[in-house]
Amino acid sequence: MSLHLVIGNKNYSSWSFRPWLAMKVAGIAFEETVISLEAKDFKARVLAVSGAGRVPVLIDGVTHIWESLAILEYLAEKFPAAGLWPRDAAARADARAISSEMHAGFQSLRRHLPMNVWRPVKSRALDDGAKADVTRIDTIWSDCRAHSGGPFLFGAFGAADAMYAPVVWRFHTYAVEVSASARAYMDAMMALPAWREWRDAARRETWVLPHDEVDWPQVLRE
Repeated sequence: MSLHLVIGNKNYSSWSFRPWLAMKVAGIAFEETVISLEAKDFKARVLAVSGAGRVPVLIDGVTHIWESLAILEYLAEKFPAAGLWPRDAAARADARAISSEMHAGFQSLRRHLPMNVWRPVKSRALDDGAKADVTRIDTIWSDCRAHSGGPFLFGAFGAADAMYAPVVWRFHTYAVEVSASARAYMDAMMALPAWREWRDAARRETWVLPHDEVDWPQVLRE
């Protein structure tokens, strides 16, 4: 039985993007179901596969896993050859630490710069909270790449990169100024074939979520 990933809108759903990208880059086969986050039957459909009632959800036979980071951990165990976590114990600990920091933190950045794949690149002034988040993320990316040599956070693409992938979209979409090292990291992420596949699918969607459109009532689209 193949893996099945249930996700939200590709234009907006940052949490869905994380495991989807990891599986694509790792070459892990799966089927996908996309449900608009504001669909009238969204809650009912997702509750049928996850008690949390949220996406993403990975279905592997009778095993259902929700929460992006938990899905990545499950995939790392099921497909060890994919190398989603670094082999070196110290690097692996660092990767898990920064992934957990992403999972639990950076609320100001998330609120101020929602993921919006189809929006043309256009700067948005940052509030103090978002500025602090940008500074911390830039430091994380730069330090990790300095230790690993890049092009990704721990050399090859892995779970930590998947966790920060939606931030790359945010920095790109809102023309956030970052260091040269952080920009090089963003370029490497956005050059992934899987990245372009998600982007193209997101731009074909027709669902509009006003609360994620910072230019509302305008909806700016590529």
